[in-house]
Amino acid sequence: MRNRPIRTRRYPAFRAYGALVLALAFAVPGVATAGDAAAQAALTVDQLPPDQHVSDTVIELAGWVVATRDSQGYPFAVMDKSAAQILVFDGDGRIIGAAPGLFGSAVGDHTAPGVAGLALREIPGRDRTTPAGRFVGGYGPSIDAGRVLWIDYESAVSMHPTATGVPAERRAERLASPSPDDNRVTHGCINVEPGFYEGVIRPTFERGGVFYILPDTDSLADTFPEFVQTRGTAQRDDGKRARTARH
Repeated sequence: MRNRPIRTRRYPAFRAYGALVLALAFAVPGVATAGDAAAQAALTVDQLPPDQHVSDTVIELAGWVVATRDSQGYPFAVMDKSAAQILVFDGDGRIIGAAPGLFGSAVGDHTAPGVAGLALREIPGRDRTTPAGRFVGGYGPSIDAGRVLWIDYESAVSMHPTATGVPAERRAERLASPSPDDNRVTHGCINVEPGFYEGVIRPTFERGGVFYILPDTDSLADTFPEFVQTRGTAQRDDGKRARTARH
């Protein structure tokens, strides 16, 4: 898996999210029905650019989380660093929001030892990564920013609304651009548009949640082994059924 790219067949970004509701319904029977699509349209906050796409991997991972109850009934988010996307789901697996995000400027999935104890200016460029994996997070105090939503407290990675920060970084402009290519700018934390943060992120994760961040360079199998194993089993079963159907 390390040398296999994430699957590239993609679904259109969801103006009303009916497509994702239906995709999850097919991927996870009983999770959603066609009748849910209209209701979801009114409930979902969609800030993704009109022509942007969401990968099969994101949809399959979200479906797996719901099917296996991997988030244990807590709300969860699936983040795709390469596409600079954040999809937010409630505890029942209903999608309630999607938006672009800003991620660590360095491509990579590691957390450098001791990075949490460094001042921002002291973090080497190569270590300004947003780590990949499954993280159980929640709100808690910080030294310099008050109460923040910690994604991974040990590596000091949090999610917060985009601030003006360093003007030369143009974070608001990067977040608003239709391309994900300029969304790698932070020291490792995840930034979202302030309205999305206040309207979706804060109320959804007020009591904590689970965060799934897809890898840049690590294999999907190393990052989410149970998901990949389950997906592989399902694909083999589909193949067996297909072969049987032809005889």
